[in-house]
Amino acid sequence: MSKSRIRLGVNLDHIAFIKKSRDTRYPNLSDAVHISENAGADLITIHLREDRRHIQESDAYEIRKCAKVVNLEMANTFEMIKFAMDLKPDYVCLVPEKREEKTTEGGLNVVNINAADQKFLKNNIENLKSLNIKVSLFINPDIQDIEQSKLLGADIVELHTGTYANTFGTDAEEKEYEKLKIAAKYADEIGLVVNAGHGLNYENIGRICKIQNLNELNIGHSIIADAVFIGLKDAIGKIIRIINNCD
Repeated sequence: MSKSRIRLGVNLDHIAFIKKSRDTRYPNLSDAVHISENAGADLITIHLREDRRHIQESDAYEIRKCAKVVNLEMANTFEMIKFAMDLKPDYVCLVPEKREEKTTEGGLNVVNINAADQKFLKNNIENLKSLNIKVSLFINPDIQDIEQSKLLGADIVELHTGTYANTFGTDAEEKEYEKLKIAAKYADEIGLVVNAGHGLNYENIGRICKIQNLNELNIGHSIIADAVFIGLKDAIGKIIRIINNCD
């Protein structure tokens, strides 16, 4: 059976960061959504962080109104769950979050948590799913994490590719790549949809696209960085060509 096309989620956080840095009305996020979709993006991904360093609530509502498919990344907190249940995105991806980090540094801890935190996470997943929101857990490519994600009721796992990206071109790359391959295969075998993301760019994405069982990649920073020089439409088109020609 032929490998199905990998979907692309374009993360607009870094466009929102430019807007937030001067508290201006530009760059216009609705325009960014339309350009992304016209360029071939399958969905728009945004991360509403607790410190509001880029995406704001108003940005999320604006994007929800105009985007065909929205994936909201967020922490597993009372505040964020309440917001997501009002926004009603198509997908929610629960991620770990620390105020001092530059960006998400690893997968969500789903294994080594106490019973109360586990119950809180499971209940939140159920509440989101009751509104027909598909729930993803952003996890490290580890078998235990995958099994626990299934037990918690997640529909999807998004495998953290950051360690692979950081080791790309070094002796450690192969080890991290094999972890992703094994994790993707196992997650698919137990009935989870498999996404991946973090740190992916034009140089390291080719190998990732060759992994079987991948449904979707979420990419932001490298696309927006390239868009500074060649424009958002062409930056997205460039990465879609790599994805579509990876076989």
